[in-house]
Amino acid sequence: MKTPPSSQRHALAAFLRAQRARLSPASFGLSTGSRRRTPGLTREEAAQLSGMSATWYTWIEQGREVSMSPAALARLARAYRLTRAERAYLFDLADKRDPDVHQAGQDADLPEAAAAAIAAVTVPAYLLDRHWQARHWNAAAAALFIGWLDHTAADPQRNLLRYIFLEPRARQMIVDWEDRARRVVAEFRADHSHALDDPQLRGLIGDLRRHSPAFSRLWEEQSVLGREGGNRQFQHPQRGLLLYRQIAFTLANQPDIKLVMLVPVDAAA
Repeated sequence: MKTPPSSQRHALAAFLRAQRARLSPASFGLSTGSRRRTPGLTREEAAQLSGMSATWYTWIEQGREVSMSPAALARLARAYRLTRAERAYLFDLADKRDPDVHQAGQDADLPEAAAAAIAAVTVPAYLLDRHWQARHWNAAAAALFIGWLDHTAADPQRNLLRYIFLEPRARQMIVDWEDRARRVVAEFRADHSHALDDPQLRGLIGDLRRHSPAFSRLWEEQSVLGREGGNRQFQHPQRGLLLYRQIAFTLANQPDIKLVMLVPVDAAA
């Protein structure tokens, strides 16, 4: 049975260790006596709950060259009570197809009409590619995101993560920066679990970890979240406090391309 690449095996091991430590033994009817030496479940308890041998589970957490069947992954996901995003991340790291999830087709080229459609939108709108680089954006987005989508941007690739973690103006403009940064990292991890051996992706993560202690700390948290919309607040240097409702779409047959729109709260009411 084929095993995932080394980078994915070690990422899977770290994810499982983090998830196991967060689980309360009491919620599974297990003893929480004073002799328990580790937070969360033990490896033996996790193995029993997921229907596999303790030795096999230990090898997986050690990042060894072992493979898990989709059925075993599904049992583990249920035992760990993973969210949909966390379950998808688990299957991607194990290089297995989740039998309960419909798989999207291959990516297609970005349609030229997408740029024209975004330009016609009056609210801030932009397209992100698989590495979270802005491919197209409109004038409203350029006026909002100073230092990312306007002419003063230092990053020629217009990468959203580089903007959030390496552009000082982002910390000043994004309200509740720490919370937003933490969620963005968790969403990025969920989005890209299937491509950890992508050289460009690995280079981006490595560069951010070297130059941003905040990114490195949040990346080590192993959090995984599905991308969601919601309220966004910005303290714009010229326009003051701005409130938006963010909505995001995936382009048809192109799961790695996302359209993000920011609708002013007054307009969305």
